[in-house]
Amino acid sequence: QVQLVESGGGLVQPGGSLRLSCAVSGIPFSGNGMGWYRQAPGKQRELVGYITSGGSTNYADSVKGRFTISRDNAKNTVYLQMNSLKPEDTAVYYCNVARYSSAIYYTPTEFWGQGTQVTVSS
Repeated sequence: QVQLVESGGGLVQPGGSLRLSCAVSGIPFSGNGMGWYRQAPGKQRELVGYITSGGSTNYADSVKGRFTISRDNAKNTVYLQMNSLKPEDTAVYYCNVARYSSAIYYTPTEFWGQGTQVTVSS
């Protein structure tokens, strides 16, 4: 059984930072790419960025230079470091197991975490 558990969300002021974690079980973690998505109220879920099994990363233009994805294969965990947060980053953040990922392309599977709320507000 595949399980993804996100944590680390919360309320932060504009300009602040948060680090999200996603603990994964039930799959050979090191051999899979992992993605982070977010969904704001009234909007579609969007891909924030992803990391391949080889460690290559790719990011949406809206977060490039502010967000960093990393992974710890020993802990079966993927991270999303978010800096210089803006109110428009407010959303529920989800991690996902890749069906396919490369340096320029990501396809999600049906495996999602429960999501963690990030609210950026003064």
